[in-house]
Amino acid sequence: QPQLVESGGGLVQPGGSLRLSCTASGFTLENYSIGWFRQAPGKEREGVSCISSSDGRTVYEDSVQGRFIISRDNAKNTVYLQMNSLKPEDTATYYCNRYYFCSGYRSRPPLGGAWGQGTHVTVSS
Repeated sequence: QPQLVESGGGLVQPGGSLRLSCTASGFTLENYSIGWFRQAPGKEREGVSCISSSDGRTVYEDSVQGRFIISRDNAKNTVYLQMNSLKPEDTATYYCNRYYFCSGYRSRPPLGGAWGQGTHVTVSS
């Protein structure tokens, strides 16, 4: 069964870094664009970044532009989200999901349907 599993979250101080992983099983990740999302307590889930399957183009939302880097290692069936210069407002549970295209990924239903468990990131001193 196709599945995406997020990992790599944890507690980090403001200004620190974390690298999240989104690993696919049951399907070939390189055939899909992958979006990273986050949901803070009491807030709706929001898209933060996406990487295209076709040409590796990346999309970043304004709140993470210049701090986060999305990348993919198709050999490992994994997409990464390198998060630098973390801020307390980055605290959230982070999720990934798959799409055919990054265009409109924030508002379109993901191909994967149900969301996974996510990985929690806490930025605090």
